[in-house]
Amino acid sequence: MSDDVLSIIPSDPRWQPDRVAADRAVALVEHLAPGVADGGDGEIDVTWYDAVTVVDCGANLERIGCPLCRAAIDTEWWGDLLEAHCEGGFAVLSVEVPCCGGSTTLNLLDYDWPCGFARFEIAIWNPGRSWFSEDELAVMADRLGHPVRQIMAHI
Repeated sequence: MSDDVLSIIPSDPRWQPDRVAADRAVALVEHLAPGVADGGDGEIDVTWYDAVTVVDCGANLERIGCPLCRAAIDTEWWGDLLEAHCEGGFAVLSVEVPCCGGSTTLNLLDYDWPCGFARFEIAIWNPGRSWFSEDELAVMADRLGHPVRQIMAHI
């Protein structure tokens, strides 16, 4: 069986909310995700990570592009990078890209579908919906106290 996971993460990979702000954001997610609200298969996991962790799109990843030279980056390079950091997280997000040798950050790579890095995540398993709208994300950011991004994973 496969699952869809819609994750909300802060736009700053190192930022974390306090418990009260997280609870406000989760209450909104519970209202906006029919898979959770109607008692379906949906459930919400809220995680504060000790280190910056990748929040990827799973099987949805189609391409990674370099923000410097616009070349495609081999997904095998990406997979090796994730494997190397799976236990300890990412202390540093800066990276030298294999295509042009330029310096950038992992958070700025051009992921098709979106991926990100975070120390806080609200993960909605089988949410019963697609992406949150810009208006919904703005309200969620207001409740959380920080701008947010969304990642849709298929695993």
